[in-house]
Amino acid sequence: MTAKKKVSAIPAAKLALYEKLIATDPTIERKGATIPYTSSNGKMFTFLSPTGELRIRLPDDERAAFMKKYRTKLAVSHGVVLKDFVAVPAPLLARTSALRPYLGISRAYAERLGPKGGVKRRSVS
Repeated sequence: MTAKKKVSAIPAAKLALYEKLIATDPTIERKGATIPYTSSNGKMFTFLSPTGELRIRLPDDERAAFMKKYRTKLAVSHGVVLKDFVAVPAPLLARTSALRPYLGISRAYAERLGPKGGVKRRSVS
């Protein structure tokens, strides 16, 4: 028996806009089959929500300026506020040239956070 391949429920138009944004930097790889995202050192720095809303991780100063400029707020996922991520307004997703600088800022911020830390387990001997 073969496993069913998971298919994203994200609207194709929003997915295409996200891919267009990611394509502005050929060194960034889009990951995720059902929830598209980008990451560096194991730290996610952008993703599309299941409904196709872009979320982008920004440092404190940039995050505050972005939220003020675009009249948006912190991203919420499954009822949890994602303190580093902003919700990108839907019309802005179509403005690739306006979002491109934030993609670079977001990646640089994720890289400054360092590699993803895992829980170290002690071996039982």
